[in-house]
Amino acid sequence: MKQQIYNTALYLRLSRDDELQGESSSITTQRSMLCLYAKEHHLNVIDEYIDDGWSGTNFERPSFQRMIEDIEAGKINCVVTKDLSRLGRNYIMTGQYTELYFPSHNVRYIAIDDGVDSEKGESEIAPFKNIINE
Repeated sequence: MKQQIYNTALYLRLSRDDELQGESSSITTQRSMLCLYAKEHHLNVIDEYIDDGWSGTNFERPSFQRMIEDIEAGKINCVVTKDLSRLGRNYIMTGQYTELYFPSHNVRYIAIDDGVDSEKGESEIAPFKNIINE
């Protein structure tokens, strides 16, 4: 059986609000966590997409949009974030990406801290986490 190759986007985001939570959300900390996860799970990292200083309620973030363009171009088939709130803090838009957009583009989505991995099926907790994150 041929192993699926995941060409992976590591997506990192930090807003001014997140900075109040301290070092645990920093870009450096997120990068370390995502790189280690990708290495341990044999994910082929294509690029890091970093939106530093951008609110999670805004999906017009430059690196987020660049990642979407790379998905559309077929360069990416896996997205990894620290948790669901890094992807976004707008409940409806985040759900649109995790439940509709990613599956329709055959993109595996992983939120490490929230235990979300679309390869393992739909997450029962994800919609609730998205509401809390908003």
